[in-house]
Amino acid sequence: MWSWFGGGGGGGQRKDSPKDAILGLRSHLDMLQKRERHLQNQIDEQQNIARKNANTNKNVAKAALRRKKTHEQALDQTIAQIGTLEQQINSIESANINRETLAAMEKASQAMKQIHGKLTPEKVDETMEKLRDQNALSQEIVDAITGATIGEQVDDMELEEELDQLQQEQLDEAILKTGHVPLSDAVHKMPTPANAERTSPPSPLVSSQLTIAAVSSRRQAVEEEDDEEAELRKLQAEMAM
Repeated sequence: MWSWFGGGGGGGQRKDSPKDAILGLRSHLDMLQKRERHLQNQIDEQQNIARKNANTNKNVAKAALRRKKTHEQALDQTIAQIGTLEQQINSIESANINRETLAAMEKASQAMKQIHGKLTPEKVDETMEKLRDQNALSQEIVDAITGATIGEQVDDMELEEELDQLQQEQLDEAILKTGHVPLSDAVHKMPTPANAERTSPPSPLVSSQLTIAAVSSRRQAVEEEDDEEAELRKLQAEMAM
């Protein structure tokens, strides 16, 4: 017990760690609690002896009461010692927890310092600027790749001329087969009023085609007029009856 409070040991004695001190105090506390139970049993035993001999043998009863008083004094001291040890254990445990908490916080601070290293807000801004530049460069590369045309571009005028040639060939075939120009093709070949001034004069072949188309249109109109006259005469005859 004396060694726990700084007495007894030499100057070179090793200082116990908090954990060892707590274990030693708890061991001594367990011993005091056993002594407390033993003294309480002795008190109860002497109390029973005094009761049994209170009327028959007063000397034995008084001796038992004196031993009881002695045990009660020892019990009070033991209870006080138990309370002191329990308080000391709680203090050491709290101090040890505080020390370990502080040590953990110091380790966390060192870890944060090691993680950050030479990292500064300026370096972060510089890195982010580099990332933005690289992203912009990547987008420019993508635009250049997707917008590039592989091979020579085809002239739209050449396509229009080739298309007109195909249409003319189809029209010539139709004339050879039917003997007249289809009306839709003839109208399609005629220049519009908006660009009539800018359109070059039609070729002889186109002029002949337009003439044939006009004749066909007049013939169709005459036939339709004859049909209407015949229908009108039929109605007049029915009314006369």
